[in-house]
Amino acid sequence: MTSVPWLATRDQPVPDDVARLLDTLPEWFGIAEANADYVDAARTMETWSVRDCAGRVVGVTLVARHFPHVAEIHLIVVDREVQGSGVGTAMLEAIEADAVRRGVRMLEVKTLGASDPDAGYARTRHFYEKFGFLALEETDLWGEESPCLIMVKPL
Repeated sequence: MTSVPWLATRDQPVPDDVARLLDTLPEWFGIAEANADYVDAARTMETWSVRDCAGRVVGVTLVARHFPHVAEIHLIVVDREVQGSGVGTAMLEAIEADAVRRGVRMLEVKTLGASDPDAGYARTRHFYEKFGFLALEETDLWGEESPCLIMVKPL
């Protein structure tokens, strides 16, 4: 696959695209109730997307703003066909640049913790670590079977 200079931009809500992307990645997004919650959130939450040259959404990030100094990456989903090509990085870089302009001092993300042996989520954690996120705490926020790792990145 050739390298594509992806552009991430703030977008209108794209819940149908979020649903489509989630459905294609059951190994990461295989819980129907959680997916429905993500699609619901995609109707109102701050949305960043990457589109291919035909205008098709290939990546979406939803951002929550709990406090003026913190932005939470609520969801990142990237089309399987373009995973590893820089779509996720483009979204995080754009969101981080926007956060700095807005005076945000910390980015937060929650993902499946390392006490769960899932190899896909090990890749996810590595992605965030490579981008400068630090593990803060692993909790049972999502229940005992799904350890929640809270990661943060000071800006």
